[in-house]
Amino acid sequence: MSSVTQQVGYPESADESVAEYLKAHPDFFERNLTLLSALRLPHHTTGGAISLVERQLEVLRQRNLAMESRLKELVEVARSNDRLAGRIHALALLLMRTRSREGVIDVLDENLREGFAVDRAALVLFDSVPGLVQGHSSFVQVVHREDPALGPFKTFLQSSAPRCSRLRDAQRDFLFGPGADIQSMALVPLGPRSEFGFLAIGSRNPEHFHPGKSIDFLARLGELTACALSLH
Repeated sequence: MSSVTQQVGYPESADESVAEYLKAHPDFFERNLTLLSALRLPHHTTGGAISLVERQLEVLRQRNLAMESRLKELVEVARSNDRLAGRIHALALLLMRTRSREGVIDVLDENLREGFAVDRAALVLFDSVPGLVQGHSSFVQVVHREDPALGPFKTFLQSSAPRCSRLRDAQRDFLFGPGADIQSMALVPLGPRSEFGFLAIGSRNPEHFHPGKSIDFLARLGELTACALSLH
């Protein structure tokens, strides 16, 4: 049987033979409508049998449901991005109206808490930035760039891009204090290689700031803040 099959050029498997034939003759069922209506396939949920046409309709319905669900997800992402873009724009207008670095800090602090509804945020600025007053706000820390406490942020400070991740204990203690209920964070550089410092945004949700999260809006936030600080 095997030698005969090979001689006529058909594959060894009967299933493969049928599949190849149907691919080569897509009009087969149009020419055999009686066969099409007579074919019965096992139903994967009821255990009964349905026609091939019914099975095709079922597959199409499932695909449509999946596509509809994906479309809803995309629409919600788009709406969320629109809302975030609006908040970034509003923040930019407020920062443009400030007249001092202390004003920039106050606007950023209030806007993150109320406009962006973040769980916790901390602004770390380097003492090389003139005109900063230590203790102006609990939201801001003024430190020397070589401060040993910044050791857990060493690799981040050498880059110029935001980073999302889980917090290490040393990072949590430095940014938000011992015992703070913050599980994930976004670190946002202020200027190239964190020239002015960095902004840390914390979430109680350990998966909120995951490494795969989009950083586009975080980068815009960092650029706006660095620009506002540089103008005063």
